[in-house]
Amino acid sequence: MGQLDDYRLMARIRRFEERLTALKDAGEIPGSIHLCNGQEAVPVGACRALRDGDHVTATYRGHGWAIARGVDLTGLFAEMMGRDSALCGGRAASPYLSDPGRWFVGENSIVGAGVPIATGAALTAQRTGSGAVSVVTIGDGAMNQGNVHEALNLAAVLDLPLVLVVENNVYSEMSRISDMVRVRQLAERAAGYGLPGRVVDGNDPDAVAEAVTEAVDRAREGSGPSIVEAMTERLVGHYSGDAQHYRPTGEIAAAREREPLARIRRAADADLTARLDAIDAEVSAEIETAVTAARAVPYPDPATAEEHVYV
Repeated sequence: MGQLDDYRLMARIRRFEERLTALKDAGEIPGSIHLCNGQEAVPVGACRALRDGDHVTATYRGHGWAIARGVDLTGLFAEMMGRDSALCGGRAASPYLSDPGRWFVGENSIVGAGVPIATGAALTAQRTGSGAVSVVTIGDGAMNQGNVHEALNLAAVLDLPLVLVVENNVYSEMSRISDMVRVRQLAERAAGYGLPGRVVDGNDPDAVAEAVTEAVDRAREGSGPSIVEAMTERLVGHYSGDAQHYRPTGEIAAAREREPLARIRRAADADLTARLDAIDAEVSAEIETAVTAARAVPYPDPATAEEHVYV
């Protein structure tokens, strides 16, 4: 992928999240949502390293990963509206959606729970000899969860084809990660499992792609897991409704100068700026088309409420 392709995909994620916020404010989205504004370069770069059959497991802040993996925009909007979408029939909404057809194992709302799930996918890939790799993303705060340590230790001992991408956006919900751990970088913890750990600029899709490709290649050849820590910043609150009173004055404004879309625009000449403007217009039209189509999807039949609840 080139710079324009990266920009288009990152802009698609950004515009999707912005439109989602507007729909939430208008009462069309039930429940809370967790946005990845500012972090788009991480899923875009990471998914560049993957091929069909490789699984991705995300957190409840996983919309960008779903889009980067190719999940249908109309289906995503319809699912989050609680409609009878082709993804999860309106039962998953924002924090639980999945799409096996795009190898997106999906999200969950338990911090760190994606790592043992992704470890299971990696174990399956190893046992079946499929050659697939399992990539899981977590936030910085999840590195303090016990199930993350247990899963990483198991994956290391068994040399499973697992890649852990830590999206370090500085804050674990409302607490700075620097106030919660003694290590300078979370990737340093990889040594405790006997794994390689690497820190990259999470606002640069090329840097993310290069690091994740190295980790994926290592996993695919049977050399075991790796940890990639992508340093980034979120431009919005932890969840919809978070006023971010805990962030120092000027911090968000400074982050807006460093975020991936702004970075590309700041370095663009007049010709490239015009092309980026055209991409933005095309993406906005694409998003509006998806919203319109999602609104046409009916709500689930109440008679099906107990389906998928019991085996």
